[in-house]
Amino acid sequence: MIKLRCNDYGFECDFVAEGEITQVIEEFGKHTDEEHGIDYSKDALMQIILRKK
Repeated sequence: MIKLRCNDYGFECDFVAEGEITQVIEEFGKHTDEEHGIDYSKDALMQIILRKK
């Protein structure tokens, strides 16, 4: 299971995306775009996930 938290990446935000890789990429990407105005590509989010491991 993968988990990405906004506050781990410098945002003062309690949002957490948790689940399978594709689900987390979609949820976290949508959240950061809509709430923080940052449009991460799927490749960039995959790199974030791979670096966490």
